[in-house]
Amino acid sequence: MRIVQATDVQAKLDWLELIAALEAGHQLPKARISDRVLQRADQSLLMRSAWIDGLGMAVKIATIFPDNAKRQLPSVQGNVLLYDDAAGTPEAMVDFDLVTRFKTVGDSLLAASKLARPNSNRILLVGAGRIAATALSAYRVLWPQASFEIWNHRPESAQRLVEQFGVDGSVTAVTDLGQAVQKADIICAATLSQTPIIEGRWLRAGQHIDLIGAYRADMREADDDVMRRGELYVDSRDTTIEHIGELLIPISNGVIDKQSIKADFYDLASGGFMRESNEAITVFKNGGGAHLDLMTAKYILSRV
Repeated sequence: MRIVQATDVQAKLDWLELIAALEAGHQLPKARISDRVLQRADQSLLMRSAWIDGLGMAVKIATIFPDNAKRQLPSVQGNVLLYDDAAGTPEAMVDFDLVTRFKTVGDSLLAASKLARPNSNRILLVGAGRIAATALSAYRVLWPQASFEIWNHRPESAQRLVEQFGVDGSVTAVTDLGQAVQKADIICAATLSQTPIIEGRWLRAGQHIDLIGAYRADMREADDDVMRRGELYVDSRDTTIEHIGELLIPISNGVIDKQSIKADFYDLASGGFMRESNEAITVFKNGGGAHLDLMTAKYILSRV
């Protein structure tokens, strides 16, 4: 079994290659997926597995401890194991953080390539953690002309990202979230918020909203008005609609229904996963199921 560390391969990874690999993975037979979350207060043990005929199997185990920053430890830790599709033999252990970051951001980048307007010039990052930092690098590939603003509930964290990426003046920190949302063409939220922080009353025609952070039934980043006003897309109906508060809560409250979801990535081949007009507000919920971990880890392994 191979052990793949980030230092072995990260410099060889390409965002356009990754989103092509994710799109190709959705042309294969539909993944069989199993997810389970155990909780203790705000701490979680997340266990995900996927099997795609012709590609293989993956098992991902993650611990999410939001207060780990106080211990100078990552909030999310775990491992990813790959198994051969034909014989079921262990194939590789791939660096957990690398798979998670590239899967999560690649997932959203694929969606944005279909849903956000090509001429988007202002991108807002809501959150300032490792996913936001990775998203900044990735979104620059598709929108090299764009300027970036970063909002975080801890302003000093947003400023650190500015110092890391904004030496040319293209990245700035903001403190007024509502004003920043109103001005942005693309809003990318990657927080661990359990209550909505993005409000639909701030939105305008033509925007794309990328919701990454919520992964439990009690979590959401966008309020009911966002879900009501937006054209809704997900990476997988199976891993989002009945599992993540971003959709589960407004569906339960009658704000939207399951039919409000226009498409998921398995509709890419038919052309169903795409922006339908310049005026539409597109909302994408990134669920990040284990099938996407499998596709991403297999791509990473191919680049070693």
